[in-house]
Amino acid sequence: MDEKIILLVEDNQDDIALTLRAFSKIHIKNKVITVEDGEEALNYLFCKGKFQGRNPLDLPSVVLLDLKLPKVNGFEVLKAIRENESTKLLPVVFLTSSKEEMDIINGYKLGVNSYIRKPVDFEKFFEAIQTLGVYWLLMNEPPIISNKL
Repeated sequence: MDEKIILLVEDNQDDIALTLRAFSKIHIKNKVITVEDGEEALNYLFCKGKFQGRNPLDLPSVVLLDLKLPKVNGFEVLKAIRENESTKLLPVVFLTSSKEEMDIINGYKLGVNSYIRKPVDFEKFFEAIQTLGVYWLLMNEPPIISNKL
């Protein structure tokens, strides 16, 4: 797979729109798959449910994961990602409004690659999303994940 895909796991429609707008503003044209709860994120990653026909080798380059999600929370999604051979090296960024110190600690204990608080201010939110996009899609060199791990 040549195209770098972003998996955005977010239940707030305003945050989804702002994130997509920020990527567009800095001309990041990558495909963004948006799912609105943790269960749907796991279905996407592990090719279940409505994503059953998806090629399991076409993993996203980065997962932008909210913590407070319906059905399955962000910690549970991260844990499932890290426990699975095919996804355990997948870059995961918590993008959340939580300011709880224990959320940060628990995220890193479970193997999150980065923890970013969503700024309340519109311009700062844009800046945060733009920085994320540039770093994870242009600068970061991820491992090549294949079914041979």
